[in-house]
Order: sequence, then C-alpha cells, then structure tokens
Amino acid sequence: MLSIIIPTLNEEKYLPILLNSLKKQSFSDYEIIIADACSDDATVSLAQSYGCKIVFGDKNKRHPAIQRNAGADNSIGEILLFLDADTILPDDYFLEKTLNNFRKRSLGVAGFYMDFKSRKFFYRFYYLVYNSMAFLAQYIRPVAVGAGIIIQRELHYKIGGFDEEIFIGEDQIYCEKASKIKKFRLIRKTKIFFSIRRFEKDGRWKLFSKLLYSFLYVLVLGPVKKEIIKYEFGKH
Repeated sequence: MLSIIIPTLNEEKYLPILLNSLKKQSFSDYEIIIADACSDDATVSLAQSYGCKIVFGDKNKRHPAIQRNAGADNSIGEILLFLDADTILPDDYFLEKTLNNFRKRSLGVAGFYMDFKSRKFFYRFYYLVYNSMAFLAQYIRPVAVGAGIIIQRELHYKIGGFDEEIFIGEDQIYCEKASKIKKFRLIRKTKIFFSIRRFEKDGRWKLFSKLLYSFLYVLVLGPVKKEIIKYEFGKH
C-alpha cells in the first residue's frame, strides 16, 4: 500500500483540488493522511468528507517536518509519498507512473521534476534552473522539495524521519541522508506542479533570492537551524 501524507494549515482553498485529483487516479491502493497543525478554517472537515485519516498536531509546534513525521507514524503503507496541500498533479496516471518508475529502478527515495501552471517568464526561468540543477545533483547530492518526495517506509525510519529542528530545507537534508543508504533519483515520465502562491505574495525574485540563499547555506554550512530568512508557514 501507498501512504500519501499531506501536512496542512488552513488549506481549505487548495486541499480539495489535490484530493479530487487523487480520487481520479488510475492507481487506488493508497490511504491519505492529513497531518493538520490546528487549522482555523474548514480544512479538517473537508478532509474528513473525502475519507482521509486525520492526524492532529500542536498549534504551538507548527512545522511541515513535524507534521510529515506525525503522518508517517500513523500510516500503514510500505511506501510513503509526501505532498504539499497545494501540489497539483499533472494527470490521472501520476501515482501509477511514479510507483512503476520507483520500483523498476529499485529506488529507496526519489524527488520530482517541477513545473508551474504559469507561463510567465519568471516561472519558465525557475523551471529551467531548478530542473537542470536537480537533474545534475541527483547523481551527487540530491535536491528535492517537500511538495513531492517518495520513500520506502523502512528508509524513512532508518534516517529518523525529517529533522524537526531544521527551520528551512529539511526536505533537502532528508533526501541527502536517505541517499547515503539507498539510491536516490528523480522520477521520470511525470512531474509535479509547484504552487506559485508564495511567489506571488512575497514577490517572485525576492523569494527566489531567499530560497537560493537558503540552498547555498545548506550546501556550505549544513542544516539551517535558525531563522536566517523570514519564511512563515501557513500564511499563504
């Protein structure tokens, strides 16, 4: 079985889009776990209406790493797929393609190529930069984002899950640690659509510079365990 784990915080606008697309998938042997950080809107009731398993967090300890770990602890699948609530799937065969590729290549952990629903120059530029960097890095030092990570259950626990002490970039560190034990690659023949909402709210180039700085910080100095940039969770 596949366990799909989605951390949420006030996602009533975006979560139904993802859940509807999951319900249409050609592959159906999965469970959906919503790891909610005490949302103030209709996120939980919406998730319940879709038959999702709900894991409640602590409103004083809100962070995707904490929620992903909590979701994993309440899952039963031998493979875990972490998605963000605003991740958009490309088609109804996403799960089937992903699992076939993951198993055929004997991967322990994998990330995804990224795309955007917008055709503006900035997003086309970001698409080219990120995917080129991720393609090259997969053979050396994995680059992946929490919006789409798939991993063997046993490997998740072997590395101790996501580091809950990391402020930002916990997804990259997670994949790096896992890749030292089992093979990491990017999934072929499918991708995920990354949400542009934070870029549009914070400013495209401003956020790009923040993310680039954080990425370089991790590469040179290691895990980010302090607030080196302003990056709020659940505010978009």
